[in-house]
Amino acid sequence: MGRTGSASVAAGPTLAVVAREAGVSVPTASKVVNGREDVAPETRRRVTEALDRLGYVRRPRFDTARVSGMVDLVLHSLESSWSGAVLHGVEAAAHDAGLEVVVSAGPNRTRGGRPERGWLDKLTARGSSGVLFNLAELTPSQHAWLEQHRIPYVLIDPVLDPPPGVVSVGAANWHGGVTATEHLLSLGHERIAVVAGSTHTMCSSARIAGYRSALVTAGIRQRPEYVRHAGFDQGAARRRMLELLDLPEPPTAVFVCSDRMALGVYEALAERGLSVPYDLSVVGFDDLPEARWTTPALTTVRQPLSEMAATALRLLVRMMEGDRPESTRTELSTRLVQRASTAPVR
Repeated sequence: MGRTGSASVAAGPTLAVVAREAGVSVPTASKVVNGREDVAPETRRRVTEALDRLGYVRRPRFDTARVSGMVDLVLHSLESSWSGAVLHGVEAAAHDAGLEVVVSAGPNRTRGGRPERGWLDKLTARGSSGVLFNLAELTPSQHAWLEQHRIPYVLIDPVLDPPPGVVSVGAANWHGGVTATEHLLSLGHERIAVVAGSTHTMCSSARIAGYRSALVTAGIRQRPEYVRHAGFDQGAARRRMLELLDLPEPPTAVFVCSDRMALGVYEALAERGLSVPYDLSVVGFDDLPEARWTTPALTTVRQPLSEMAATALRLLVRMMEGDRPESTRTELSTRLVQRASTAPVR
């Protein structure tokens, strides 16, 4: 069962060394490692920081001969509509597979900015047969920890390029960027800007590449000043849109690389007394419920979040049964959903 990657993890320090570093007894350090609750918060903090600082790795205890009826789903947040769509897809696929799902939020951060390790140890303590991750990112040490413990896992829409051999499921982001831009071009727009996410994320880079490819194909000159990054933050998207409006030749349309950022673009336009789509056409990306609730309703590129999550669960089940997927990267198609936020250029 489990993943059998070629990467090896060097033997780390013993628990006694960790205990000495944290200034606690070995039994106390053991309680923290095993996820026990009867440890004072300050003591737990010292031990977890020592574990991370020293690179301590528990000996594999995952029972590779047994597949339990439970998997873990670790989400970046439990409060967003994005997470709700992922959870819906996982629950439906898990029900079909006869599995139970334990849902939790991602790790907290230590004072040094490093993710806490206790949540990883609890994965093995629960006896789950595999893990689905929909997090902003996993650190190299966390990937190594999962590999060392031979726990099968799948990443849903990873932000960064996963290490070699790690299985992931995402959307056809490049094609989505092409589709969004081609839609605006078909309406006669040539001054098309893009408000993108972070510069280092896979999905944002792919969407910008699709946007640029569509412009090149149409013979439209690319304008560097029309490309703005907002880190997938609504407030930052509002500020980037205001900057675009202040250009000597502002855009007549904008492709926004997430629906949440599109809300910030709407705010900027309202602030300047401009209307959508009469003064500026807007296309989003995701097709979250918010896209239908805005006024006007947002034209957007739908990425199938629930289907991505369900596909990830089915791949995880195969891995739990000892079957290795032929490809480590699975991409599901995107499509344009036309609503009321785009119109022909004036």
